[in-house]
Amino acid sequence: MGEVMESAEEEIFALSTSSTSDAEFDAVVGTIEDIIMDAKFQEMQQSFMDKYYQEFKDSEEDKTTYSSIFHEYLSLIEKYVEEQLLKRISEFNMTAFLATLTYHEEEITDDIRDMLLTFTDFLAFKEMFLNYRAQKEGRGLDLSNDLVVTSLCKTSTQPTYQNDLGY
Repeated sequence: MGEVMESAEEEIFALSTSSTSDAEFDAVVGTIEDIIMDAKFQEMQQSFMDKYYQEFKDSEEDKTTYSSIFHEYLSLIEKYVEEQLLKRISEFNMTAFLATLTYHEEEITDDIRDMLLTFTDFLAFKEMFLNYRAQKEGRGLDLSNDLVVTSLCKTSTQPTYQNDLGY
């Protein structure tokens, strides 16, 4: 009986620890959403991308300037997000948070995941700039040829003639 009680206590402790860390993770993600939706962040990122988007080309070769732009991005954008998180969550630790992302990958939206990846993954950073450049140059995705319109109303299988319409 003692073993059963110990096992149950361990399970309860594991659940409470898990739910606490899940709640903390959710709080950080919610705070990040607030930060990146804020007008100041949007303006900062937009002006940074406007400044450098023409530097990026869609090729296998990476220019040496990409690296300095990436480091400037980290020191500006990542630092801003981290500072805002620390203001709002006093014990926040970016390194620890980024390490937990792999365990919670399915719980965050694609927008947040993609933005966070730009802090750690150079290829994600480059892809962000290439997508931005395509958008600025009017080369975004064109789905117009892929759209199909289907009526939800049942139609008669017999052709309608002008005389049948009461004319």
